[in-house]
Amino acid sequence: MKCKAVHSKLIFFLERELPEPEMKAVQEHLAACPECALFAEEMKKTLSILETEKVSEVNPYFYTRVKAKLDRQSEIQPSGIRSSVLARVLQPVAFSIILILGIYGGVKMGATGAKTASTFTAEQEMVPYLNDMDVEPLETFLME
Repeated sequence: MKCKAVHSKLIFFLERELPEPEMKAVQEHLAACPECALFAEEMKKTLSILETEKVSEVNPYFYTRVKAKLDRQSEIQPSGIRSSVLARVLQPVAFSIILILGIYGGVKMGATGAKTASTFTAEQEMVPYLNDMDVEPLETFLME
């Protein structure tokens, strides 16, 4: 078995998820190849570190503390006429006015830039080039 194949199967080997023939082949390669054996040891250390980090103690009172904080926040909601009027009426009105002013300003800005200018057609632009034939006698001489 090649080293590259062993490296790709090493995690499965360490977690004992490979079929029995592949487990034996990887084991034989690790016994014969010191570089792969060293790599396997490093991988085993890394996996053990990850395993210890994965396990964490759950605080038994965590859920009750979170629920109590949520209940306290719902009790402390701002009550008053000023905050409810601001939230329910004034805020949507202000946003609507800003939206209308933005649309109006956009229309006005677009209207001032779109002044009608004299339109030239492609035919009018080509006329001076076509009339150059009359000015230069050499070209008329060659065309005859």
